Amino acid sequence: MRDFCGWLDFGSKPQGALRAMAASLMARRGYALDERSIRVMDGAVMSLMGPMCVMAEKEGVLALMSGRPVFSEPQPAGEDAAMTLLRLWRAHGPELTQRIHGSFALAILDAPRQDAFLAVDRIGIQTLAFARSSEGLIFSNRADLVADHPDLAADLDPQGIFDYLYFSMVPAPGTIFRGVEKLLPAQWVRYRSGKIERGFYWHLAYRDEPRRDFEEQADDFRRLLREGVERARGTDDVAAFLSGGIDSSTVAGLLTAVQGKPARTYSMGFEAEGFDEMEYARIAARHFGLDAREYYLTPKDVLDAIPRIAHQYDEPFANESAVSAYFCAKLAADDGYRVMLGGDGGDEILGGNERYAKQKVFEFYGRIPGWIRNGLIEPTVAFPWIDRLMPGRKLKSYVHQAKTPLPDRMEAYNFFHRQPLDEMFTSEFLAQVDPERPIVLLRDPYERADSRHFINRMLHLDLKFTLADNDLRKVSAMAEAAGVEVRYPLLDDALVEFSGQVPPDWKVKGQYLRWFFKQSLKDYLPEAIIKKSKHGFGLPFGIWLRDHQALAERVRDRLTDLSRRGWLRPDYIARIQTEHQTLHPTYFGKMLWVMLMLEEWLAARESG
Repeated sequence: MRDFCGWLDFGSKPQGALRAMAASLMARRGYALDERSIRVMDGAVMSLMGPMCVMAEKEGVLALMSGRPVFSEPQPAGEDAAMTLLRLWRAHGPELTQRIHGSFALAILDAPRQDAFLAVDRIGIQTLAFARSSEGLIFSNRADLVADHPDLAADLDPQGIFDYLYFSMVPAPGTIFRGVEKLLPAQWVRYRSGKIERGFYWHLAYRDEPRRDFEEQADDFRRLLREGVERARGTDDVAAFLSGGIDSSTVAGLLTAVQGKPARTYSMGFEAEGFDEMEYARIAARHFGLDAREYYLTPKDVLDAIPRIAHQYDEPFANESAVSAYFCAKLAADDGYRVMLGGDGGDEILGGNERYAKQKVFEFYGRIPGWIRNGLIEPTVAFPWIDRLMPGRKLKSYVHQAKTPLPDRMEAYNFFHRQPLDEMFTSEFLAQVDPERPIVLLRDPYERADSRHFINRMLHLDLKFTLADNDLRKVSAMAEAAGVEVRYPLLDDALVEFSGQVPPDWKVKGQYLRWFFKQSLKDYLPEAIIKKSKHGFGLPFGIWLRDHQALAERVRDRLTDLSRRGWLRPDYIARIQTEHQTLHPTYFGKMLWVMLMLEEWLAARESG
């Protein structure tokens, strides 16, 4: 466990009352805190639960550190991470973040000076939420603990609900609670004398220019991969997730080499056509001699996991492969493992997602001479009769998309853009939200990228949206629910820094994804895995929902409850249910899962 909370309080509450508030907040997560779990000073409180969190106090300053920080300078014997943090704060102030690597969330409270400092790691493996209250500043790794603080008591935010339904999660810096924010990767927040300051202490430096030293770079890459696995393993007995993809297979193979014995791996299968990838996990297991374990998920497993997912997350979260992550981690925990290695991150640092190649096709349009585009192509597609010809319709669609700039262009495929919003939402709900906010959120990391090349900028966006907001939250939270810590060797700081210097034409070469990664490991990985398309732990929820009565009944009951909340139109919810049954169970099943997990989360919060 890694839950914690704390706050600066400039009111007149006695220490006993502050201590009781901390205990009450953590009790919401089922924790009964002892004296060692709470630190109270005049105007400052910290409380925590779990071995991944430590606190320290010295000279009127409280410090908290969560995760697995790696400090640039040696730690004296017997000094824990929180004491090191205090020492760095006294010596360097906010610049201390330059001396910390690894995964971490940190908080420093200096009540006498009315000063607080918060920060999270470069990739956003750890999480940190905060809010201003009438008495000071509140923070926690969980947005719901911040929202539940008695000095805040935050309501649900309609914008957060809208963003959740758009993205299937609530992306930072927003939350589903009014006035509660989440830190972005590599971001710091400082609260001084009632004012909030924000900034970034790190950004990934990208190289846009080609390079010609492939063999040298490939050698460095292979070395950094192994070192990343070594650091992630540490001295622990670890297992690994294995989907059969490039990343998880690479991690499992290197773990076998590093520890000198077959890596224990866990893989999920599905009895559903087009979803099961167990054959690739078996290929990796044979190739590397892994100690592999397999499990085939069932609709009943999904039914059992739904309330656990709803309880585990501090906000609604609808990545359906959270079910697979949970059962993988649960199997490992049942076998005695408390640490697993995940393969997440390879696509987002070295160009493995299909959309990178797809957007290359549209970006090509901008390189066509202007006189051809403006004088020939665009006047042609403007003719009314062009829609009657199949090639003409395709050309018109291509030109329309190509003229839409990134990252907005990618959202043409979002479910929200397939029907008018007033057919989805009630007018009362729409009046409270900004429908353009999701696009604004996407533009921010795209435009902040230290690169002018669209491939690098898309990668930078995905480091935030695909990894920090989604995949890392999915795997870390569900593994934690099973009692397992997950570490991510492919997101080792040194390897991420290296990836920035791999040029775009090595990441996506023509339409070939992850060219550099695959070429560097072509003699290491099985050919079948190098050539396979990306899949991961996708879940056949839509198919099972159609065929499994108990699952269908639960979804129907929850969506009936959701339709009464006044956000989504009841006729829209009913239409999606009908189209799931009659048109495309997988496509419409995804939207049903998003709506289901919203209501499940709301019901779990209201009941407990």
